[in-house]
Amino acid sequence: MSNLTLGLAIIGGLVLAAVVAHSTWTSRKNAPRQAQRDTQTEPGFDAGAAPHGEPELQEPTFDSAPVPLPLPERKPGLDALIDVIAPIVLDAPASGAVSGEAALAAMPPTRRAGSKPFAVEGLNELTQQWETPAPGQRYGAFQAGVQLANRTGALNEIEYSEFVMKAQAFADAVNGEPEFPEMLDEVARARELDQFASGHDAQLGFTLRAKSAAWSPGYVQQHAARLGFVAGVIPGRMVLPAGAPGLPPVLGLAFDTQAALADDPAQSAIREVALSLDVPQVHRGEQPFLRMREAATALAAAMDGLVTDDNGQSLRAEAMDVIGTDLEQLYDTLDARELSAGSVLARRLFS
Repeated sequence: MSNLTLGLAIIGGLVLAAVVAHSTWTSRKNAPRQAQRDTQTEPGFDAGAAPHGEPELQEPTFDSAPVPLPLPERKPGLDALIDVIAPIVLDAPASGAVSGEAALAAMPPTRRAGSKPFAVEGLNELTQQWETPAPGQRYGAFQAGVQLANRTGALNEIEYSEFVMKAQAFADAVNGEPEFPEMLDEVARARELDQFASGHDAQLGFTLRAKSAAWSPGYVQQHAARLGFVAGVIPGRMVLPAGAPGLPPVLGLAFDTQAALADDPAQSAIREVALSLDVPQVHRGEQPFLRMREAATALAAAMDGLVTDDNGQSLRAEAMDVIGTDLEQLYDTLDARELSAGSVLARRLFS
């Protein structure tokens, strides 16, 4: 073999090796980032240094004074502020009250009138409290109700008529007589409430976008868990639980469901994650927007991402400050209307 042939062979081998190396480097660079072994035992904002040199997730410092969190609430009951209520007087209460079993048997098969929740409550003879009928209890009076408005719109005439039919059927079954409010008055009240709710509803969303390499589902879940997020009921969704049991989550975090359901999720490439806040559903004492902002910032730093709005525009600190100020005004308005964010009534109205 001549020197020229040998030299060409060596050069060819070097070129081939360079191509293979570049291909391997590119493949690794573009591969989704994977979760690493984590020695933490509990998630939290004070997670400490992350493995493999990843940025530490720092605990946020809240500037505003804490607002007391609500105590766990009983099952929501009818309220004249957001419900049409029809009293049902029993024909002969002196002869004995209606049992809970009889009341439950008289209930309609569905608890809705159109798109609005329908409910019946009984006045418990023992406690003298209005409650959903229960076995083993006796009731001396009843009231039927239908919600005036929710996120589907205001109660209309057709839904009101369905409410009347269901309430009348229940009253007949328990030997009672209902007294219905004037339909036109209640429909007008429903429209006014719906107009207020539509003008004071707020569902916020941040999008976290990958700057370079994509993320695997496990990578996203690991970083979110360090901030207190837990798995939701839907694949690809996580939630930040409220401070009291039985309340809606403070924040939601979601990514592509198909990526989470893939045969090999580690190879699924996720390039964006959505953070969400349903403002009327969460008590202001949870400081939800501040926690949303802190979580977005911490995740962006740890995962090499960028926080943007739904249109892909980067969200600067000044823009977030404006949103926070507007939310405080919204909270005050809801409080003044007795529909405080996170309350039973607000959660029912904004649902």
